[in-house]
Amino acid sequence: SVQMRLYTLSKRQFVLVFAGFFMCFAVSVFIGVAGPPIVTEHDVNASSLQSPKVENLATGPFQLRTPTLSTFNQQLWLTSKLFIKNPKGDSIKTKFTMSVVVEGQVADSTVLITGKKTHNHTRTLHCVKNTCNDLVILHLGYLDFTTYLVRVMFYGMSDKYPVTEVEFSFKMYNPTFTQLEIWFRFVFLVLTFMVTCVFAHSLRRFSIRDWSIEQKWMSILLPLLLLYNDPIFPLTFLVNSWVPGMFDAVFQASFLCALLLFWLCAYHGIRQYERRFLTFYLPKILIVGLLWMSAVTLASWQEYNELQDPTYQYKVDTVNFTGMQIFFFVIGSVYLLYLLYLIIRAFSELRAVPCRFFSSS
Repeated sequence: SVQMRLYTLSKRQFVLVFAGFFMCFAVSVFIGVAGPPIVTEHDVNASSLQSPKVENLATGPFQLRTPTLSTFNQQLWLTSKLFIKNPKGDSIKTKFTMSVVVEGQVADSTVLITGKKTHNHTRTLHCVKNTCNDLVILHLGYLDFTTYLVRVMFYGMSDKYPVTEVEFSFKMYNPTFTQLEIWFRFVFLVLTFMVTCVFAHSLRRFSIRDWSIEQKWMSILLPLLLLYNDPIFPLTFLVNSWVPGMFDAVFQASFLCALLLFWLCAYHGIRQYERRFLTFYLPKILIVGLLWMSAVTLASWQEYNELQDPTYQYKVDTVNFTGMQIFFFVIGSVYLLYLLYLIIRAFSELRAVPCRFFSSS
């Protein structure tokens, strides 16, 4: 097989490669820490609302208007936190109904963003002393309008603990962070393309049959890494649609699952001279394929339900979500056990040889 340059590196070169990697990683972490905040918030207290003025903080209605938005805000969340009068400091858990209407505003008119005007859902409220947990009221995966009007009402709140205040918070991506994200994705996309070209150019003289298993996998992982960096990411800001975000989720799941499959094949391929598809690759593809299908299903399921109902929450949909979550963790556990077995087996076999070489596939 074609010998990899990694095996011919001296100790000094090997240390320099790792030092360069960790230096780049440290620079990335520093930029992330010192850079702009990811999310920007706009808080509104129910007691300060004037049009219309809220008469009953336990029920509403609360009419909220978002700040001016742009496509660089990417997404929108609305959360609420209730404060109650609880002199004894009891721990409270109660259920109530939340009614939400979401409208996008165009000039002086309003447009319903979904066919169903009112969205009603049951939520569980947990309160300790005078403060209750945060509740996610709605989530918009992409922004069609520059301003949204949200009307919220509560039903079934207990009169035993009067509501003293409701704090609403609009959360969206920071436009400055979005610009940084665009540049980061572009830079890594260009670097990945350059590395892919150099890799393909260096192996052009050799037959693919002579490539080692790592070299063959690199020819698969590098194009998937291009997709992982999402070359169509700018469409998110040019097209008001859920499609670019859905492709981004599929690209990420595909690259990560291919990486998981590579680890299985690499560790199992040590001292393995025959790698038939049915006995070597098929079991691994089935395990990783189920992980990929569950990840894409969860992402598309969440996206679809939010398109139909912006107030949908997967944590509340316990029947379907719990089943899919259990399935994902079971398959993930099988993968980890299988990978651990292959790692132990590989290291035990490597002790029997003077140096480490992977045979060609």
